[in-house]
Amino acid sequence: MRRAVVRISIFLIASAATAARADVPCRTSGPYDSWLAGFEREAAAAGIAQRTIATAAPYLTYDQRIVNIDRGQRVFTQTFLQFSDRMAAAYRIQRGEALIKKYAPVFSRIARDYGVPAPVIVSFWGLESDFGANMGKYPTLSSIASLAYDCRRADRFRAQLFDALRLIERGDLVPSEMIGSWAGELGQTQMMPSEYFKYAVDYDGRGKRDLIHDVPDVLGSTAHYLVGLGWKRGEPWLTEVRVPARLPWDQADLDIKLPRQKWAAWGVTLADGRPLPDDELPASLLLPMGRFGPAFLVYPNFDVYLQWNNSLVYSTTAAYLATRIAGAPALHRGNPPPALPFEQVKELQTLLVHDGYDVGTIDGFLGLKSRQAVKAMQLKFGLPADSYPTEDLLARLRGGR
Repeated sequence: MRRAVVRISIFLIASAATAARADVPCRTSGPYDSWLAGFEREAAAAGIAQRTIATAAPYLTYDQRIVNIDRGQRVFTQTFLQFSDRMAAAYRIQRGEALIKKYAPVFSRIARDYGVPAPVIVSFWGLESDFGANMGKYPTLSSIASLAYDCRRADRFRAQLFDALRLIERGDLVPSEMIGSWAGELGQTQMMPSEYFKYAVDYDGRGKRDLIHDVPDVLGSTAHYLVGLGWKRGEPWLTEVRVPARLPWDQADLDIKLPRQKWAAWGVTLADGRPLPDDELPASLLLPMGRFGPAFLVYPNFDVYLQWNNSLVYSTTAAYLATRIAGAPALHRGNPPPALPFEQVKELQTLLVHDGYDVGTIDGFLGLKSRQAVKAMQLKFGLPADSYPTEDLLARLRGGR
């Protein structure tokens, strides 16, 4: 997931439709065969061996289906509770616990080398590919070449195609086994070729970095990648909490980090009612479904989840699943208001833009920018500013009040 397999192909790769830079060769430069010949010349000039290019060449075919998927994908619109109910299911928690026991020596070494807890790695492993059972079905080189030729995100995928060739040249993979998501992600935790090339490690000393078949390589490389994204050794990532009825709701914002002792002073407790630790560890209050739904304190390590996948629903689910695998009880669901349906979210975004707010893309997806705009409008109307839109807020926007 993240990005594509249980990123799930459900997600993501959120699509901000931006045109490729004018200086990047793409579809407008001519037919695919001419474009590919130019790319191969550029790859050779960049130091990639002719033998590598020749080995990859039969797989560098154009696939219009991939471009159609990219252009037609709909953003992820399930609520956090809907998605977490499905993805943080009991079987995935139990399987994660069993795999931690099975690979205990590997995880002990990872803890020493990288400081990333086993449940964090296993939760991504489960969400991205169901622990290696579903890594995708699309030929990676064809997918990436097709997206590099298409002008929508040509610069991004052109860079990925260079690194896919470098993976072959380094001996990590051969073209025939490079099968993954439609967007080119590879392996059991679904890394793009550039991530694979930079962060993959040969964790069991077998002579190559194999994130498709070799579990120790998968686990060690995922930890290495998380550290590269900023993971802080020894710090938490997410804690479920209980919030009081009266709270300065406008402080519930991922951009606002306050010491835990400050949240405790406002009456926030652990989910079971015990007091929060009386310390200065910075934390944000996350209300993924508003003040009546589940509540979490999230820490700097949660920012790593958003780097992995900028969908708040995915990131919160992945972080929550990790806590469940680590032994935390099921969350308190609360009683959140009904989620606005897709078309009403688009209407809400349109009205917010009309009033001068930045929502990112008007796409029916309640992303971080849309939540910020909702919060601003709630403050304007004197409503509890929990960043979660309701029918009441939409009605007020419609009426201009």
